[in-house]
Amino acid sequence: MTIADTRKRILIVDDEESMRLLLGRTVEALPNVEITLAGTCEEALHLAGSRAYEVILLDLLMPGVGGIEVLKTIRNASPNKQTPVIIVSVMADEDTKIVCRSLGISDYVVKPIVRESLVAVVKARIEGPDRSAAAPA
Repeated sequence: MTIADTRKRILIVDDEESMRLLLGRTVEALPNVEITLAGTCEEALHLAGSRAYEVILLDLLMPGVGGIEVLKTIRNASPNKQTPVIIVSVMADEDTKIVCRSLGISDYVVKPIVRESLVAVVKARIEGPDRSAAAPA
């Protein structure tokens, strides 16, 4: 097994380039990660449909089909059905959180992010013993 084989793959989905880069730099603090960035819903669906990730960070407010539809598609038909998905969004209302939880998210982080908190959440999901808990029952 090569070093590349042991890397933990993280997909970051956000339409704002500055936020994608910030999230990427933030989770780079974790050892042995490989980060993939997606700036559109379509790109996210393509990437999530073609490769498994250890964690997906997903914004909700995006042009196109939107983050909720991306989440539904990932949960219904992709190699990432059970991958921990962490929502990273400015939407802080309980109704949105409830919808996301019903679709099997692992965590919900409200922007602006606290770097240390986000790193801790991602690390816990990468190292979590049971990834199947992320899938909806």
